[in-house]
Amino acid sequence: MSDNLPDSVNTVLGSKRLSELGRTLTHEHLALDFRKFYTPPPKHLKRFLDDCPSLQNIGYIRQYPYSSLYNLEFYDGDAAKAVYKDVELFKEAGGGTIVENSSHGLKRDISLMTNVSRSLGVNVIAGTGYYVASTQNATTLSMTKEGIYNLMREELEEGCTEYPDIKAGFIGEVGSTWPIEDFEKRVICATGELQAQLRCSVSFHPGRDVSAPMEIMRIYQEAGGDASRAIMSHIDRTLIKKEHLMEFADATKCYIQFDLFGTECSYYQLNPSVDMLSDAQRIKRIVRLKEEEKLNRVLMSHDIHTKHRLIHFGGHGYSHIANNIVPTMINKGFTMKDIELITVENPKRWLTRK
Repeated sequence: MSDNLPDSVNTVLGSKRLSELGRTLTHEHLALDFRKFYTPPPKHLKRFLDDCPSLQNIGYIRQYPYSSLYNLEFYDGDAAKAVYKDVELFKEAGGGTIVENSSHGLKRDISLMTNVSRSLGVNVIAGTGYYVASTQNATTLSMTKEGIYNLMREELEEGCTEYPDIKAGFIGEVGSTWPIEDFEKRVICATGELQAQLRCSVSFHPGRDVSAPMEIMRIYQEAGGDASRAIMSHIDRTLIKKEHLMEFADATKCYIQFDLFGTECSYYQLNPSVDMLSDAQRIKRIVRLKEEEKLNRVLMSHDIHTKHRLIHFGGHGYSHIANNIVPTMINKGFTMKDIELITVENPKRWLTRK
């Protein structure tokens, strides 16, 4: 996959030993275009959501984050300035590495990743692969499985399409909806085949249905993919019920990622039929996994992809887990060894070629 040894990974600034990654956020974005998911707000609130986030409207934006186009433009100069400051605060809180999950379809910004990493001294790992079908153009949607496989392999082994000198460090996020579309199935199959060849790391974005995670793993494993090298993202908005979470944890050996920490609004605008978990409930789910001796498969992150979740815009930022969640977990009986396992050792093991 790289000119690295099994104990190293490609970052946007070159090969880095896994022992140097430190505390790692395994699912974040530094820039992306999320306008495709704009959702009209209730008519009586539209005037509040047309403006930039401020004390006068931040409550409305937290409730309806996908109804503000400005909020979804997570790629402009305003967002970049806020991201720099947030990553700086993440480093001050003891953070070492950010795994950037913006894949094709989300308009990743490798230039920004590189500049942030170089100027702030935080490792950034770029992903390859394809997001959900609705974000792709007609040419991409017509790609064969072989074409998808070849592009991802090239970005992992030679260099990214728009930045040939910079290699991707993992496949992700590999996006799918529900039901899974044909293009998305081809991407999952290609991912499984490539993972088997290169022994690389993979991160999946499941559709918003309780059946989606298991179906993704079925397709991926039938294509040859190793479940123990894969992350299932967004568990905290997909497998809401404890019994569904534990059934999935028992049935597969993939990493179980709670990556919406900081999202404290129970109303989930992209799937109003479910109640979004709170941070307290996320921690309780992790307690349950610890009791079942599955803590070695747990990962935590924020999946910041809108402006309002950055500190400058009234949000919690990339340092939220370090500053707020870890102390709470300690109060709930987690040891520092447990915290190191989740934030350092599990990410390192996921990224290890084997």
